[in-house]
Amino acid sequence: MRVLHVVKTSDGAVWAAREVAELVRLGVDVHVALPALEGAAMGEWRRSGARLHLCPLDLPARSPWRLAAACRDARMLVDTVAPDLIHSHFVGNTLLLRMALGKRHPVPRVFQVPGPLHLEHRPFRALDLATAGRRDYWIGTSQFIVNAYARAGAPAGRVFLSYHGGSASKLSVERTGSLRRRLGIADHELVVGNANYMYPPRAWLGQKTGIKCHEQVIDALAIVLEKRKDVAGVLIGGVFGKGHWYEQQLRALARSAGGGRIHMPGYMNGNEIADAWADFDCAVHIPLSENCGGVLEPLLAGVPTIAARVGGLPELVRDDATGKTVRGSDPAELAAAILEVLDRIGEYRALAANGRVLAGAMFDVRRTAAEVFDIYRHMLNSTCPPPAPFDGAALLDSLAVTSEISR
Repeated sequence: MRVLHVVKTSDGAVWAAREVAELVRLGVDVHVALPALEGAAMGEWRRSGARLHLCPLDLPARSPWRLAAACRDARMLVDTVAPDLIHSHFVGNTLLLRMALGKRHPVPRVFQVPGPLHLEHRPFRALDLATAGRRDYWIGTSQFIVNAYARAGAPAGRVFLSYHGGSASKLSVERTGSLRRRLGIADHELVVGNANYMYPPRAWLGQKTGIKCHEQVIDALAIVLEKRKDVAGVLIGGVFGKGHWYEQQLRALARSAGGGRIHMPGYMNGNEIADAWADFDCAVHIPLSENCGGVLEPLLAGVPTIAARVGGLPELVRDDATGKTVRGSDPAELAAAILEVLDRIGEYRALAANGRVLAGAMFDVRRTAAEVFDIYRHMLNSTCPPPAPFDGAALLDSLAVTSEISR
């Protein structure tokens, strides 16, 4: 089986490279179209064992005059590789391939949808469905995405569920103290916050705050810090791309609201963040739109986690099972949730331990890559059954039984 994967970045999408590595291990002849052969993720891609092609295949939305050439490049690469199946990972890649090849192209295509944002806006959702042909399929990387396609009228039997296994990192629950030493936070203090890129508001999407709601998190931390003197806020991350004015605005807000007790260390690389998570006592993530990101790593580190009931987050953070959820981005509600977690920290650490087991199984790249492989087989031969959807509730039920037996 030969499969052509298409991604839009050589710096990110490490999860795609890790998935590809497992598919290669399963015997798939994987070819990958990349926009550059240098970048932060290229080590992962070279180790994957896939055959790499320099071929930028993202929809040139800001330079439409390049569309014809990009479509020609896409057709040439498909003719050269002669894949049995084409697998795209981003909206722009997917739309370009559909425009280049047309709805009736004989090679089946699958779009592994990384997040729900385009589905939450009617024009982009409609474009996704309108450009799909009879041999186009989708892999939703959360049940939320699968349900969104069903509501939008996607053809039954052509949308599958498989979580992004390659997005999980190996994290230790052992506290190293590296983050606390770096920021001058005492061992007895309780650390509350998150690790997110900072995205300026997108007015064209109707956003009044950044998509990760840093403003509301800072306001909530200000309430918590007023009530408890043993808490420190930590918001890891820098601005993504342009928009440094937004980062400076958030820093000014944090200084004003936190009185020096909300720390913003800026960008930290993946290894630094992985080492830092165990220093947290409570992670908070209340974005406007999200799939499962922002809560996976703290749960894998066994950190009590609060999440908004947004996108795929409630599939991981489940009330009274793995963590605590809030309705949205209201600072007062978030502050009350943080105070509850800190007041009952032992109970919430036990829930986080459940969350670590759930996240470890749900995002195990060996398991998810096997699902993708079975989806490929089904696409190429309908008599091969698709994989059964992952059942997180059943796993948590088994943990509850185990817990009752141990008592």
